[in-house]
Amino acid sequence: MPHVYSVDGTSIGYDRLSDEGPVLVLVGGGLDDGTENRPLGEHLASSFGVVNYRRRGRGDSDDGQPYAVEREIEDLAAVVDAVGGRAHLFGASTGGALALEAAAAGLPVDRIAVHEVPYQVDEAMVAAWQTYRRELDEVLDAGDRDQALRLFMLLAGSSEQDVAGAQAAPVWPALRALAPTLRYDAACLGDGPPPAHRLARVRQPVLLTTGVAVDPQMAGLPVDFFGAAADAAAAALPDARRDTVEVAGHVADPAVLGPILGTFFAG
Repeated sequence: MPHVYSVDGTSIGYDRLSDEGPVLVLVGGGLDDGTENRPLGEHLASSFGVVNYRRRGRGDSDDGQPYAVEREIEDLAAVVDAVGGRAHLFGASTGGALALEAAAAGLPVDRIAVHEVPYQVDEAMVAAWQTYRRELDEVLDAGDRDQALRLFMLLAGSSEQDVAGAQAAPVWPALRALAPTLRYDAACLGDGPPPAHRLARVRQPVLLTTGVAVDPQMAGLPVDFFGAAADAAAAALPDARRDTVEVAGHVADPAVLGPILGTFFAG
């Protein structure tokens, strides 16, 4: 698996799933070690030169410190440079926020698609988000990764029963290893609401997709949480398109989302 070195020397791992067509870089979301986007990438690999990379602190990518969103933008810039110098971007969840921040910072990207970016637009959720960020810093500074994961799941609408079930599941140790990166995803979302002043600098076409129903593990979220977030972000973007994917779940079925993305990226 190839690696690139970011400006600060951090090694970032990536896979090139295809050399066919325009380059498309996939940006993962929270608690993703690079595997979540792979099925979507494989679906699109017949039409695009798909590149799937691991954000810093995940999988075989190093965890350069101190962290800043600017460092993650530099990571993505290094990946884009290594695979041809320009690319389309797809960002899932908080990876979508990072993709938009990268475009606003001037990275050489063309079209951008994001799926269910969890911006906070409801006053109660903004308040909950700010409390989460403060408590997340406290528990991670104390080394309590389990509590960091619990805080994240509860904020994302999981019930206490869901959290207990996740803790008992075989995947929990892998999630514990990724828990420090929750702070990175939180930084990408900033204060919670869409950063309108930065999104206004994104001149590329942007597609914002959401599902028709919330993931059952996120049942505690407000009604149409992701739809309201996407609408608010779209209002701040100069060239935004909205689409609803006919599936439930935060990780969309590649067979459903893939054709929508293929049409959008083909222009």
